[in-house]
Amino acid sequence: MVATDPPADDPPAVRLEGITKTFGDVVANDDVDFRLEHGTIHALLGENGSGKTTLMSVLYGLYDQDEGTIYVDGEPRTFESPQDAMDAGIGMIHQHFQLVEPMTVLQNVVLGHEPTDGGLVDERAAREEIESICSRYGFDVDRHLETPVEELDLGTRQRVEIVKSLYRGAEILILDEPTAVLTPQEVEGLLDLLDDLRAAGHSLIFISHKLDEVLAAADRITVLRDGEAIGTVPAAETTEQELAEMMVGREVSFDRLARTATPGEPVLEAEELRVTGNRGREQVRGVDLTVREHEILGIAGVQGNGQTELIEALTGHRRVEEGTVRFHGDEITETGRRWRLEAGIAYIPEDRHTEGLVQAYDLVKNALLGNQTVPPYVADGWIDWARVTDHAEEIVEEFDVQPPNPAVDAASLSGGNQQKFIVGREIGHEPDVMLASHPTRGVDVGSLEFIHNRLIELRDEGLAVVVVSSKLDELRALSDRIAVMYEGEFIDEVAPEAVTDAELGLLMAGQRLEGEPSEPEAEATVDRQPGGDGDR
Repeated sequence: MVATDPPADDPPAVRLEGITKTFGDVVANDDVDFRLEHGTIHALLGENGSGKTTLMSVLYGLYDQDEGTIYVDGEPRTFESPQDAMDAGIGMIHQHFQLVEPMTVLQNVVLGHEPTDGGLVDERAAREEIESICSRYGFDVDRHLETPVEELDLGTRQRVEIVKSLYRGAEILILDEPTAVLTPQEVEGLLDLLDDLRAAGHSLIFISHKLDEVLAAADRITVLRDGEAIGTVPAAETTEQELAEMMVGREVSFDRLARTATPGEPVLEAEELRVTGNRGREQVRGVDLTVREHEILGIAGVQGNGQTELIEALTGHRRVEEGTVRFHGDEITETGRRWRLEAGIAYIPEDRHTEGLVQAYDLVKNALLGNQTVPPYVADGWIDWARVTDHAEEIVEEFDVQPPNPAVDAASLSGGNQQKFIVGREIGHEPDVMLASHPTRGVDVGSLEFIHNRLIELRDEGLAVVVVSSKLDELRALSDRIAVMYEGEFIDEVAPEAVTDAELGLLMAGQRLEGEPSEPEAEATVDRQPGGDGDR
C-alpha cells in the first residue's frame, strides 16, 4: 500500500533525508525521509509520541537533528533557529497558539516584524498588508485588528496565527494539530482555508492524528510510528481503517460497544441550576440534570454555550448562583472542589495545560494532585513519596504514557500523552462519578479507543459518567443519552442511536427537529425549554 513519490522535474518544496533525533535514550525520529511537493497538502499522521512534532520542529529550527539533511527547493539548508526557517519561507502554526493575549490582533501579527517610518512603527502600512492578505485568502481577521486576542474565539485565533505566518512571507506552512481545540464548524472553515492556500500555491504540512480530517484535507499522507516512517500513501487510495492500522500496528475497532448493565440509582443531580460566567453573564440558565449508576450522559453543544460553566459548577470549581446540586441524594451545592474530590467526584478538565497539570512538575508530583490529603499517599500529615511514585508509574504503564518515565516534566510530553496521564490519574481516584470535558481532545486513534473503552468499563462497573465533547462521533459512541446545550440550556435530549450527526448539528445551532414535542416528557431528566431571560 506504500506509494512511491511521484517523479518531479523540479525539486520538492521540502525534502527531509535520514532525519534522526534523540533525547537521551529516547529516539524521537529514526532515519526519517519525507517529501513535500509544491502546491500540495501533505499530512503527517501518527499516534501521540510517534515523532510528528519533533520532525517538524527539526524542519522549523527548534531542534538540531543528530543525523540527516534538510533540503528546501533542492538546496541543503541548516536551520539554527526558527528565524532561519522563516527566512527560508517556512512558517509553523503551533498546536498551542503563540499569541500575546492582552495585545491586539494587529500587534500580534507584526510583533518582531513591525514596519517603520522615521524610526516609528508604521501601523498604516502594517494594516494595509494584513488587509491585503485577508482579502487574498478570504480571512475575516482584518475586522478584528484592534481587538485583544483574549477576546477572540479559538477559530479566529487560529486564523490570526496563519495570517502572522503569511505576513512574515511563509510559502511553506506547518500546521501542528490545527483542529485540536476547534469546534466542528471551525474545523470545516479551517479545511476550506487550507484548500484556498493550496490553490494559491502554498505548500502545507498538516500534522494530525484525526483520520477523517487528513483524508478530507490532504493529497498525500505519511504515517509515523515509534519515530519511524511507516509509509506514504495518496489520500484518495486509502481508508480510515488502513491508516489506523498503519498508525498503531494492529486492527482498531470503531464500533460502538454494547452496554452490559442498565441505569441504576441517581448519583449526581442538578435542579434549576444558574451559573454566571467570567464576564458576569449568565451562562447556565435553569438546567436540570440527572446522571445515574451504570450510565454515560453525553452533553453536546458548540463551545461557549454554557457547557464549561455547568461542569465547573458540578465539580465545585464555580459558584452556583441559584439551584441545587445533590450527590447520592445529599445536597452539596455549597461544598468546594476538595470535598467533592474526596467524596468521589472526579474531573477530567477541559484545559489540560492550565487545569489538569502543573507543567513544570514531573509526573510524580502531578500524580499527587488531588491526593494531597488522602491515604495511602499521605500518612500522619506526611506525603509518602514512594507510594506516589508507584502510583505515577502505574498510570504511565497502564495508559501507555510516552516517554515511559515518571521523572520527566509534564511540559515535555505531547498533548495526547498529557491527556492520557490525566485520565489515568482521575480514574485512580476510584470515584463514584466521572465528569469528563473533552476527554480525548488531542489524542490519537489508539489512545482514543483505549480511553473510550475505559470510560465504558467504568460505566459498566457502576459509575455515573458525564462526557462533554464537541466530537459528535465520540458522543454517539459513548453516550446512553445525549443532552444538547444551547445558550445555557438543554434544548433537547436524544438517544444516540436515534439521531444523525446532521440532526445533532441542527440542535446545537438551536433548531428543533421536526416532529419534536413542544413540551418535555414527564420523566425527562433535562429541561427541554429553550429561551430564558439571561443575556444573549
